[in-house]
Amino acid sequence: MNLKGTHPAPEPYLKEIEKVPFWLDPKWRAVIYQIGVFCMVGLLAYYLVSNTIANLQRQHIATGFGFLHKEASFEIGESLIPYSAASTYGRALLVGALNTIKVSFIGIILTLFLGTFIGIARLSSNWLVSKLAGIYIEAMQDVPVLLQLFFWYAIFYETLPSPRQALHPVRGLFLSNRGVALPVPASIPAYKYMLLAFLSACVAAYFLKKWARKRQEETGKIFPVFITSTVMLLGFPLVTWLLFGAPIEIDTPELVGFNFKGGIMLSPEFIALLMGLVLYTAAFVAEVVRAGIQSVSKGQKEAAMALGLKPSYVLNLVILPQAMRVIIPPLTSQMLNLTKNSSLAVAIGFPDFVSVANTCINQTGQAVEGVALIMAVYLIFSLSTSVFMNWYNKKTALVER
Repeated sequence: MNLKGTHPAPEPYLKEIEKVPFWLDPKWRAVIYQIGVFCMVGLLAYYLVSNTIANLQRQHIATGFGFLHKEASFEIGESLIPYSAASTYGRALLVGALNTIKVSFIGIILTLFLGTFIGIARLSSNWLVSKLAGIYIEAMQDVPVLLQLFFWYAIFYETLPSPRQALHPVRGLFLSNRGVALPVPASIPAYKYMLLAFLSACVAAYFLKKWARKRQEETGKIFPVFITSTVMLLGFPLVTWLLFGAPIEIDTPELVGFNFKGGIMLSPEFIALLMGLVLYTAAFVAEVVRAGIQSVSKGQKEAAMALGLKPSYVLNLVILPQAMRVIIPPLTSQMLNLTKNSSLAVAIGFPDFVSVANTCINQTGQAVEGVALIMAVYLIFSLSTSVFMNWYNKKTALVER
């Protein structure tokens, strides 16, 4: 409905408005500004790189990554792949990267379990449990992670005896200042197939959970996913073990001379680094979990309980799905912090990527390339973790109607 006295704008006037110069169009200006900033950053990077290369050539210092193919000539205490002093610098750096991945992966898994447990305990109605969780959080957050690494490292060398007087609480377990010696399954086909059976059970449990959720949405009936998954995770390897004749061969460590032979040996550096990172980061994860759970209104819990749901169902079906949208973003930051804090391993002698890269820099003198590799590797670790967590965040996000 047109008001009296108003007339539509003439067509020539509208065409003049549409023909705005591109430098006055906000969208085009934004693109031009971004291109300009990108060119400035590129020119600055080119100037810095070319200037650095010129200075290095003037001082007759080798440049480039050709040193990666040269012999490293130094040993590494821990390695997941075969390595010797005759290996190349590239393989040495690969060993350091794998050690960093090992510590970070195991640390993240343990941190998630411990942090979630402490976070839920912090909200417990039991006064003692809640206070103990609060004390743990405050103590671990207030002590720098580097001091915690020094503390756990000193525990092994100052309090534990030598291998000949190693503590032997149970059969096959030895505690000494050389580390912790543990028994492991012997290298026989039965144990390999048991591992495959366990992985198959994990895949089956995943699809079972998806099917149970879809079934619940359609019918409202709850399927016992946890009990069924537990039976599969334990039953598949057990059946495989029985089919292979129930072998019990175990590779048990034994004291030979001044060290242990057989089993698996966890070094003091690895244990100190893992404990320091896990205990420190778990305190922050616990606060993230607590905040996420408390972000869900009490009315949600009261409504679920009014429907007669058990406390475990209230937590798994009502509270946690809504809390995850608050938990996952800061949880991603804590996982990245744990990975980056693993670089402090150089302080206690664990051969992580930074430690190995520093040794390579000291021997070759190519600091620019070494630091660039350190930055690139940790950037890849961080981006990979962020991509995975962002995917998981979108996957678990609540779909609003």
